[in-house]
Amino acid sequence: MNFKALTAIASALTLSASFVAAGGADDDTLVVNDEISIVTKAAAPAHMADAVDEVISGWHFRTDETQSLQADDFDNPGMLFVEQGLDVWNTADGSEGKSCADCHGDPEESMVGVRTVYPKWNEAAGEVRTLQMQMNDCRENRMGAEAWKYDKADAINVEAMIASVSRGLPMNVAIDGPAAATWEQGKELYYTRTGQLELSCANCHEQNFGNYIRADHLSQGQINGFPTYRLKNAKLNGVHSRFKGCVRDTRAETYKPGSAEFVALELYVASRGNGLSVEGPSVRN
Repeated sequence: MNFKALTAIASALTLSASFVAAGGADDDTLVVNDEISIVTKAAAPAHMADAVDEVISGWHFRTDETQSLQADDFDNPGMLFVEQGLDVWNTADGSEGKSCADCHGDPEESMVGVRTVYPKWNEAAGEVRTLQMQMNDCRENRMGAEAWKYDKADAINVEAMIASVSRGLPMNVAIDGPAAATWEQGKELYYTRTGQLELSCANCHEQNFGNYIRADHLSQGQINGFPTYRLKNAKLNGVHSRFKGCVRDTRAETYKPGSAEFVALELYVASRGNGLSVEGPSVRN
């Protein structure tokens, strides 16, 4: 047996041994700005009935100090990026000289509820689209502007702004009809072991949530809070960037943000959180 194989086996054994039982999710409640009640625990969607009874926001697996940052927009560092996203929304760009606001108006009116249904099937394009994909379609085909890079700068800031006006509303991602094939692809990715460590998303976020892996308290991996401000890197993080990091941690070749694989995975993982409130921008470790 070669050194590389021995190293992989040793790493896998170390990792499996490092799952340490913890206290699980707490029973705290989240109300933002003393007015937006956030549903952070809900009955599991029907398609998850054989996996878990309850879906739980990642907010419950953070410390009290981290949790409190999300309860007030003045304390939530993610809201600084929401303000930047609003500036972009109101700024004209591209050959048509249009801004997002020129077509969609005030996001607190026109964008309410939008975050709850993405990713979603786009009939005209014949594909499942994430919110960032739809934003780029508008930029290229209506504004005559260049597409934003996935999960970068303006794209993630505007996505966070759109998410913020839907806080408190339940995630309700459709997985039937023409979206079903993409959902099945995402499900397969979720349960497939990858990398030298041979871990799947489910190994951590379904089978071991509530436990510690090394120094990290594992959540169910719900994405209703994305984009999320991570204290670890002091910036907004997108869903696909987080997927990339998780896959990389299994020591596998990972996909790129915006790839068809991560679009499918986002649809599947989003559907696992149906019933939980939109929280974005949330605050996590």
